[in-house]
Amino acid sequence: MFCFEMALSAPVSVKTFLCFTLWALLISPAVSLTCSGQKFTKNQVFSTCLDLPSLSSFLHFSYDSSNTTLSVAFIAAPSKPGGWVAWAINPKATGMAGSQALVAYKNSTTGLAVVRTFDISSYSSIVAKDLSFEVWDKTAESRSDGSLAIFAKIKIPADLASNGEINQVWQIGPGVGADGTLVKHEFAVANLQSKGTLDLKNGHTSSSSGVDTRTKNKNIHGILNAVSWGILFPVGAIIARYIRAFESADPAWFYLHVFCQISAYAIGVAGWGTGLKLGNQSSGITYSSHRNIGITLFVLATVQVFALFLRPNKEHKYRFYWNIYHHSFGYAIVILGIVNVFKGFNILRPDYKWKSAYTNTIISLGAISLLLEAVTWVVVLKRRSEISKKPHDGKQ
Repeated sequence: MFCFEMALSAPVSVKTFLCFTLWALLISPAVSLTCSGQKFTKNQVFSTCLDLPSLSSFLHFSYDSSNTTLSVAFIAAPSKPGGWVAWAINPKATGMAGSQALVAYKNSTTGLAVVRTFDISSYSSIVAKDLSFEVWDKTAESRSDGSLAIFAKIKIPADLASNGEINQVWQIGPGVGADGTLVKHEFAVANLQSKGTLDLKNGHTSSSSGVDTRTKNKNIHGILNAVSWGILFPVGAIIARYIRAFESADPAWFYLHVFCQISAYAIGVAGWGTGLKLGNQSSGITYSSHRNIGITLFVLATVQVFALFLRPNKEHKYRFYWNIYHHSFGYAIVILGIVNVFKGFNILRPDYKWKSAYTNTIISLGAISLLLEAVTWVVVLKRRSEISKKPHDGKQ
């Protein structure tokens, strides 16, 4: 539209120049975010470059099949200033565990970029040591845009070279300890998907467009627990506290309450089970507060379910104590459940719309509760007033 308006008021040569300049300015940011426009201070040249599918990372490489030598330049920005970037080959698996990694970061004393090698035998064992295959010409450089570049030449083992492709993994982290230990990276979807195969002969990479099994289990775990502890339990509590105040809703409110809580418990147990499975699949990764709250919720909810079978009659002398136990456990479950759902969001880091949708749901439930609180107080006070006006001898 802007170019069209200029065309009405400018000579042909001028309007053509201005439109072309505007077009170049508009597309230049996109071009700068691809590997084809990247240059190196020592003017290194590689036969192939790839825009890796996650973490805004890039790989330049050349492969000499005659001697199975791979020359690489990996570029990425740390997740925080002072952080680290890593590129690795995993000889036997597709994830980070078992990989042989090149890690770059800025030396805290000199401020210069350095590169170290790490043997990542498991998520809980990340040891700085020589790799299982030959690596030389290892260097790193800090780039003007805040990213780091790793350069190296790697002797690809014969068994991997015969396949024509290797498993590659890349990652970014927030910091490096004073002793050179790497601060744990985030476990967002982008971090978990930063892996794939590198075709050495044809010069391309492949990465699963879907979500791996562990990420699927995390999503299932999050959905089940958000629905059970985060929504159904609060809804059940609202029904028990407010709907029962209306005499016409008795005993329907009770059956609705039981249905919500039993359903929430069943779904919550399934979510708790997937959480245990995730813990077994993620050796060395622990979210202590989230786990401890989850265990507490499971115990409280289990005891609460037994309240249904231990419920005495309204006239029973122990009914007062049962009410205290049942109500206190119920409110504890609702509060802890909502807190733990938000902790789960912070761990899983899904798209913002999911956290926003849940937040709006909780706000809506809170608003409904406040409204019903006012309505039920009006109903209860009106009922008490009517009872107080009736003659005690039963005569009109």
